[in-house]
Amino acid sequence: MPFKHNAARRHRIGKMKFKVTNWAEYEAGLRRRGSLTFWIIPEALSFWQAPKRTTRGGQPRYSDLAIETALTLGLVFGLRLRQTEGLLVSALKLMGLDLAVPDHTTLSRRARTWRSMNGPNGRSIGPVHILIDSTGLEVYGAGQWLAEKHGAKSHRRWRKLHLALDADTGEIIAQNMTDQNAGDASQVEPLLNEIDRPISQFTADGAYDCEPTYDAVGRHSADAVVVIPPRSNAIDSSQTGIASQRDRHIEAIKADGRMKWQATTGYGKRSLVETAIGRYKSIIGHRLRARSFGAQQTEVAIGCAALNRMLACAHRIPSAAKQQRYSLCFKDRKPLPL
Repeated sequence: MPFKHNAARRHRIGKMKFKVTNWAEYEAGLRRRGSLTFWIIPEALSFWQAPKRTTRGGQPRYSDLAIETALTLGLVFGLRLRQTEGLLVSALKLMGLDLAVPDHTTLSRRARTWRSMNGPNGRSIGPVHILIDSTGLEVYGAGQWLAEKHGAKSHRRWRKLHLALDADTGEIIAQNMTDQNAGDASQVEPLLNEIDRPISQFTADGAYDCEPTYDAVGRHSADAVVVIPPRSNAIDSSQTGIASQRDRHIEAIKADGRMKWQATTGYGKRSLVETAIGRYKSIIGHRLRARSFGAQQTEVAIGCAALNRMLACAHRIPSAAKQQRYSLCFKDRKPLPL
């Protein structure tokens, strides 16, 4: 990265300045992120109760829509399940709606088996430029201070959150969560399987520099450009006389240097996915609240969906006529799934 090459003279390099050209709209979008205003469409009211099941077993009372609405509010406003239940009860009461609210026990149980009903992700159409990265999320357990100071046995573990970002819109279009031992490259194909659009370019850091990554991208989109920085000691691996993409990257770096290679290939856009990770940890949190693995997957999926809705808030201001289409204040291209 550029800051590594310029570390010795960093104090002489001026700080980059960015000018917001639509400050009024952007500021209004930021204020709307904290709005408590709800728009609940009639279709959402009719699907609040779970449909009658045709197989054997107990009849659920609440639909996945009701569970998703409650969990989304809890994640966005940093509330525990009991406080989330109280917020939704008071909001529906102020709206004059006679709807039953899932209690905290139901939310905890249903979060383990909740499945998203959203359609394909992405607001734009056509080939997409994919940015992929991963980060660690803390899991509930004894803290490091207790383990070091009092010798308490720490059950703290980490989960790895893998994100695929649309470089043009900044939207999270695929996500996956694994345990701490899963390799980054092993999750490339599962992430690409969630994307139903062709890939124009795939950009990732050096942790994904391996043959399985190139193979997974090639199976998804044969014409995709893969931009991954080779290791410093990488060598040409071509055996048939036909240079692969990785071999061409190695030759370009040897000829022109890594800095010029980054500028030529557009590798600098990879910082956008790091920004998305920072946004997730600052808004949703760096620590998972759920205890079971299934509930943690639900928490991550709903958290990414909430971030996409917040991002859409700052990108555009819907007209008054379009506002009635949305069931929550987090504006998006469509209401919550029905």
